[in-house]
Order: sequence, then C-alpha cells, then structure tokens
Amino acid sequence: MMRTLFLHPPSYEGFDGGAGSRYQAKREIRSYWYPTWLAQPAALVPGSRLVDAPPAGLTLADVTPLAHEHDLAVLHTSSPSFPGDVRAAEALKAENPSLMVGMVGAKVAVEPASSLEASPAIDFVAREEFDFTIAEIADGRPLASVDGISFRHRDGRVVHNRSRPILAEMDLLPFVTPVYKQHLRAEDYYIGYLQHPYLSLYTGRGCRSRCTFCLWPQTVGGHVYRTRSVDNVLEEAALVRQLFPQVKELFFDDDTFTDDRDRAMAIARGLGKLGLTWSCNAKANVPSEMLKVLRDNGLRLLLVGYESGSQRILNNIKKGLRVERARRFAADCRDLGITIHGTFIVGLPGETAETIRETIRFAREVNPHTIQVSVAAPYPGTEMYRQARENGWLPEDEGALVSESGTQVASLSYPQLSQTEILDSVDTFYKRFYFRAGKLAEMSADLFRHPDMTGRRLREGAEFARFLRRRARTPAAP
Repeated sequence: MMRTLFLHPPSYEGFDGGAGSRYQAKREIRSYWYPTWLAQPAALVPGSRLVDAPPAGLTLADVTPLAHEHDLAVLHTSSPSFPGDVRAAEALKAENPSLMVGMVGAKVAVEPASSLEASPAIDFVAREEFDFTIAEIADGRPLASVDGISFRHRDGRVVHNRSRPILAEMDLLPFVTPVYKQHLRAEDYYIGYLQHPYLSLYTGRGCRSRCTFCLWPQTVGGHVYRTRSVDNVLEEAALVRQLFPQVKELFFDDDTFTDDRDRAMAIARGLGKLGLTWSCNAKANVPSEMLKVLRDNGLRLLLVGYESGSQRILNNIKKGLRVERARRFAADCRDLGITIHGTFIVGLPGETAETIRETIRFAREVNPHTIQVSVAAPYPGTEMYRQARENGWLPEDEGALVSESGTQVASLSYPQLSQTEILDSVDTFYKRFYFRAGKLAEMSADLFRHPDMTGRRLREGAEFARFLRRRARTPAAP
C-alpha cells in the first residue's frame, strides 16, 4: 500500500475550492465545507493522511515537506483554483521527484487531457467518481490497468483508460467520520447559516433535476440519485454523536436530500430518536405533511436553491419548479417554524434588469432567514457552459470564474445585460433584502434569542461589510 496524502491545496485566503456547495469561490463571510470528496477515498486507503489546507490556514510552505513522507499525493482541484493547484503539484514533485501526483475533481473530470498537459508534475487525473479508482492506485496497481483515469505515459503521451462504471451500491463506501476525527478539527469549519460547530455528510450522490448551471450532477455525480440505506445513514449519525460530542448540527449535503421522500422521512424518524439537530438541501416543492414529519424529528433548516423569481428564467435553466409552488413551500416552512437559507443566482440565460428586479421582489416576499446571491458561473462540463460558448456569452478569455482574490466575477455577458450590470445587481440584491426595517429587526431579535451567537454574528457582519466594499471595487471580469 502506497503512503498516500489526500490534499486540498492552499489557495486564496478564505477560498473553499472543495466546496460541497454549487460554486467554488470566496463567499461573503468565512465559509468552509468539509472535504468529503477527499475523505471518502481516504477512508478506503489504510494509513492515508488527509490535509485540508484552507480552513487550517496552511500555506504551500507548510504542506510541501509532506512530499517526503508519502509515495502518492491526491489533490482535489476546481476550475477557479486549478492554476494554484498546479503550482502545489509542482512544488510537491520538486520536493520529492519520485512522488506520484494525481488530481481529482470536476475540473479534471471534464478536461482530462488539457489538465494533464498543464504540467508534467501531474501524473494522472481521475474521471467520474474516483473513490475506488484512488484505492486501486494506492494499492499499487499500474496506472494502465486502472479504470476511470487519464494518465501520462512514460513516453509523454496522454492515455485515457476506459471509464469506470458509476457506483450503484453506496453502502460499499466506508464512513468518513473516522477520517474527519483523525485529521480535521470541526471548529475550523464555518457556514454562516449552520450552528457552529457543524458536521456534514453525504447520504447519496446524484440529482434527478436537470438544472443547466449545476456543476456536480453534470460532471461527477450524475442524474440518478444513488443512496445509502437508511440503517447505514443512521449508524453513521450515531457515530457522529460519539466522535464529535461538541457538534451542534448535522448537515446532509446531498444535492436534494428530499427527493426520495419516503427515505428522507425514515431517516428523519431515526434522527429524532437519536436526538440530533439536523439540516439539509431541499427543493422548494416539499409537501407540508412531509415538512411536518421532518420538523418533528429534529430538522432545523433547509438550504433551498430558489435561483430566480422569474418563471421564464426558471424554465430557461430547466429548474423544474413553479414560482407559485415555491411561494407555497415558503409559507409552509414559515408556519412550521423551519428556517430557510435561500440561494439565488443573477445573470442566468435570458436575464434582464427586470427579471433581476422580479427575483429581488420574490426574495423579499418569501423572506428566507438568510440568503446567498451568486453570479451565474458557466463551469466547464455544464450545459450552461456549452450554451455560453455557442451563443457568444463568454467574452475575452472565455470567462474567468473568480477574481485575483478568489471572489466570483461576472463572466457572462448578454446583449440586453452587461457584465457590469450583473455584478452590480449582487450588491443591490443584498442591500434591498437585508437593509429593511423588518429584516433588521428579525436579525436583531435572533441575537437576543441566542446571545451565545453574538460574537460570531458580529464577526460575520464585519466580513459581510468588507465583502460589499470589495465588490464595489471588483471589475466585471479580469
């Protein structure tokens, strides 16, 4: 067995390139998701080490010496962080020329050849799901015999091995919580709308929805929702209580945990017996009777991708959701006391100044407790990226996704809506949503109800103010 290092490389300060969320970028406030995509193969490789550099505050100088202690380094990369991740690969290889270096993630999954050609320091990249792919390589199998990878032949040629079948039996994957416990600090991971410290898990992969912009289902996860059994999930949830007694909330990071309704309710009832507080991703179409079951069994918050308040825009991106249904869902959650963190996107195909105003009005009406406003990002491998290329929506360098500091930029441009207008609308959205008397009173009352959160909320408020100031100075595209 090769001595294996799983590394989420150092990047922009505050940048979460391994995000479980839709976009890999520096957010409004300090936000870090668990590196579950790396922890999962790490759980399959005995004696491996997982290093998540960004939340731990580690620099390249801190992680480079690890090259001497390992035979194999597996780096998680993303489209925005790829140039920096290549530099990390090169630094590791320079430190230990015999080190085998591989990369995983959506970026290399959809662009394997160009990723390998970016640097001779990269020996292989993994396509599709890579858990058992990496386990086989760590076990010493020759690269030529491992399905699901592209690799650099000794003569310099790029070789593409046959694809690896998608994993159907999810219970074959070991738990990630022991890996978290051994290598990570729960206190390093912050998400503004989740209780701190929190812990996140996947109970399944893939998403049935066909949203044109969404990265993971179109690159690695697929559109079939493959799930772990109810008993398997509950066994790991019980392990969370044992290994992480300080954790206040468990978050299920499946793209849409509520898609399999009977299973979700069965898991909820088991979590209720364990006495766990939990939250999850959800589509804005969950019926009220199901919401009540979830709420009665420990559900605190739903992370909901509303995206837009314009039905035309929702149709354009194949969201599969009616605005009126989303309104009814929001009202049901409010009646049941379920908190919502709503996410919205500006600059989607067909967007105009009026549809943005329509979305802002919708957001104020359904009034999630907190929101996240993103700029439409055409990630390679998505239908939206293909549309942007075909329609000339990507000017200049085909659309940089983040600025030099790691924050999102407006890379798309339309005849009816410029990059500058799209980027400026983010500020307008946040200000019109948060800077109103009712919302300010709501947020203030939240501090009084939870005085232990005051310090954290004040820090996040200061970070948010700095974000708005940076946004005002950020150009539409580099």
